[in-house]
Amino acid sequence: MTPGRTAAYLLLVVLGALTGAAGVLVHAAWFPGGLLLALLAAAGVFYGSLYATGAKAGVGASAAGWLVAVVLLTVSRPEGDLLVGGSTVSYAYLLGGMAVAVICATMTELPRPAAGRARLGK
Repeated sequence: MTPGRTAAYLLLVVLGALTGAAGVLVHAAWFPGGLLLALLAAAGVFYGSLYATGAKAGVGASAAGWLVAVVLLTVSRPEGDLLVGGSTVSYAYLLGGMAVAVICATMTELPRPAAGRARLGK
């Protein structure tokens, strides 16, 4: 594990947390568009982290950041403020985000770039 790779994973944790926090703020705002936007953003971060690192640990890093941010914003404050309520839309965001993370983490292989038409070796 090189320092650059460690920094990349830390960046992915922060990016996942930012995406989770933004999704919490948007998911219930414009139903169903806000929910779809939040889940597409999470899917983009998870798949992008898989593609950028080339390893499933990249998805784990961004999913960990996403999950921590969502759980921390789910807890109610003493004043009674709550960002993620007990509605169907909120549960769809929580379960959908976790499902997208699992789907991206269990992908068997990355898409390979198209091979050129040139013949190599002659």
